[in-house]
Amino acid sequence: MTALPTPSTAAASVTRLLIVDDDPDIRDLLAAYLGDYGYEVDKAGNGDEMHALMHEHHYQLLVLDLMLPGEDGLSLCRNLRQQSDLPVIMLTARGDPLDRVIGLEMGADDYLPKPFEPRELVARIQTVLRRSRNGAKQKQDVAPIAYRFAGWHLSVLRRQLTTPSNMVVPLSNAEFRLLMVFLDAPHRVLSRDLLLDLARGRSIEAFDRSIDLLVSRVRQKLSDDPREPKLIKTIRGEGYVFDAEVVACAD
Repeated sequence: MTALPTPSTAAASVTRLLIVDDDPDIRDLLAAYLGDYGYEVDKAGNGDEMHALMHEHHYQLLVLDLMLPGEDGLSLCRNLRQQSDLPVIMLTARGDPLDRVIGLEMGADDYLPKPFEPRELVARIQTVLRRSRNGAKQKQDVAPIAYRFAGWHLSVLRRQLTTPSNMVVPLSNAEFRLLMVFLDAPHRVLSRDLLLDLARGRSIEAFDRSIDLLVSRVRQKLSDDPREPKLIKTIRGEGYVFDAEVVACAD
């Protein structure tokens, strides 16, 4: 369990956040609370206000409500992800695992169901920002590569999965991230908690059904029979293991 932050440790330098929620009380509460932790916070009540503020300012993270008037949070997140790597934490009153998977597939970096403790949101903001900064550094330090496994080919640069018969298989954002986690750690048993964290899902509380649904989707894309999987195997009580030889190669 990640320790919850205190106001003195949350933001070492000024970080600008944008909260998008149609409830003015929630916006004001979160803005005041996050301000106490050293964050500079702007507020928007819908997608139009969000776009206007993002045109004027540069933000390090977006806190986005799912249910909004007009364009909803899922659509806003999907469209944003096509243009930007801005980290997104999605807020929602929905608790179904499939809704969480959809949110992650749209490009959200984390998912927090209402009601929640404001301190938990601060902890998640810290984690997502740290992960984003580490990812940006890795992109600068490591050239894009590709992977080959069991006749398949995954281009990291193009995010393109190709079958042994040279057919392209489309991957959602969440499916690509999860497959990358497996390819980076072949033959290792990975717990659901770790898979969620490494695949940029929730890093504090694991949603077992969410990761199971994502694994099922990736198996389907890989034509891996769920009754007798040869690539992504279930280790009962422990998690999953990617059981194939993986070779990093030129794209």
